[in-house]
Order: sequence, then C-alpha cells, then structure tokens
Amino acid sequence: MAEPMTEFASDNLLLGETETTARALFVGQRLDLKVFEHTEPLGDAPLTIRAGTAGVAVLFRYGAVVFFGMPPAEQVAFLADIKRLVRDPFDTPEVDEVGVQLTADQPEGLSQNRVRLQAFDLERLQLLADVLAKSVVLSYYESRVAAQFDHIEPLAQRLKQGRGVRNSAKALLIHIGDILGMEAKMVGRVEVTEKPELLWDHPEHERLYQRLEDEYELSERHAALERKLTLLTRTTETVLSILQDKRTLRVEWYITILIVFEIVLYLGEKHLWW
Repeated sequence: MAEPMTEFASDNLLLGETETTARALFVGQRLDLKVFEHTEPLGDAPLTIRAGTAGVAVLFRYGAVVFFGMPPAEQVAFLADIKRLVRDPFDTPEVDEVGVQLTADQPEGLSQNRVRLQAFDLERLQLLADVLAKSVVLSYYESRVAAQFDHIEPLAQRLKQGRGVRNSAKALLIHIGDILGMEAKMVGRVEVTEKPELLWDHPEHERLYQRLEDEYELSERHAALERKLTLLTRTTETVLSILQDKRTLRVEWYITILIVFEIVLYLGEKHLWW
C-alpha cells in the first residue's frame, strides 16, 4: 500500500469522535477518479479522502460514495462538487445508512443496527465502506430486477394461459440487453463476492470483514440476484424464440400463398391459351 496510509493506520480519523454515521450512496454507473491522482489521499484501494469539516469520504470507481462523520449539508455540497465526475448519474441515488460506534471491550461487527469498531482507523473504515458500498449497489439492482419481473411476469402468464404474446422482438431484446448489462456490472465492476484488496496487507481484519459480509448477506444476495437474472434471461429468450417461430411460420404461409397464386395464374393463362 502507499506510504500516506501507514501514517494514519492507527489514528482516529474522525478527530476523537466515539460515535458517527456511515452513509453510502450509489450515485451513478461510474466515478472518474483520475482527478484525485495528484492529490495525497488518506488511502487508496479504495480511495479515501478528507471531506467536509472533519469527515471522511470513500469513493469507488463503480459509482458508490461512503461518508463518515459528515452532516447532510456537507454531503450534499460534496456530491455537487464531484457531480462532473459521475458517469450516467441516477435521478435518485440508492442510499443506505448505519450508525457506527467506537468500542474497545465488545466484539466488532453489526449489532442492534449499529456497527461496532475498536478503532476509527483507516483500514476499518475502508472495510466498512467496502461492505456498505456493495450492499447499496445490490439494493439498487434488486430493485431493478424486481421491476424487470413486473415486465416479464405477464408474458409468462399469457403463455401459461395459451394466449398470444404481444411484445415486439425489439422490446424483448432490450430486456435481454438490460439483464446482461446488470450481470456484467455486478461481476466485472463491483466484484461483490471478491474480498477487498487491503486484506492482503492487513489479514488481521479478515474476521471483521467476514462478520460484516455475513451481516449484510452480500454473498447470499448476490447469488439470489444471479438466479433471478438467469430466470429472467431464460424467460425472455423463450418468449423471443416463440415470436421468431411465429414470424417464420407467417413467412412460410406467405410463400405458400404466393406459390398457389402463381399456379392459379399459370393454369388460368393456360386455359385461355387453349
């Protein structure tokens, strides 16, 4: 890890606070963090910087931001300041919030809707930010998948009842593209099931990360999303295949009718000739 991080490794980054609030927002599909390359952040992987009067912000390239110790007004000002860095911003960001308590005599982890940490040092805040960021991204895609089911379920019901499918092939292809896009973003960008890089340098925090990951059910939620996305893809592809088969059958009928019409014309001309 970079040298600037070791300086703060054992310090309380929240200036003596014993309780604070962590707030995670999924603001857009991507954050351009190149502007911070020439600054001296508290840490990288993920990028951690001072923000507001006495707070800390952790930024992720896949579009999530996590604030520690920052009042709402400072959060709004910070988001407005980095708005130009957000690619494909959401009209309404997905938000998750949890209280964080400094405790030296209790096990670390989530308990009674509060996260207990034995220090507000860089590594612990980064680990918590990693979990919260992944959780808020999962929440966003869980909502998106639920909306996709609202579109696909009526199609399945119509097929079950033996009724026709009215959707166009173009609309179904858009659904398939949207579903595949969600899969690519969760696996390729967010890497929900991957452990954060800092655990390679700080394996002593493995237990804390495991507890937080278990409490937020990251692996379980990711697996459930993958199953739903697979079901959505299979259902959409089935309906698309039915539409294509119907279109092929319709074309075959058109060809047959044309052939019959040509035969009738030929026979009519032959009869007139005789």
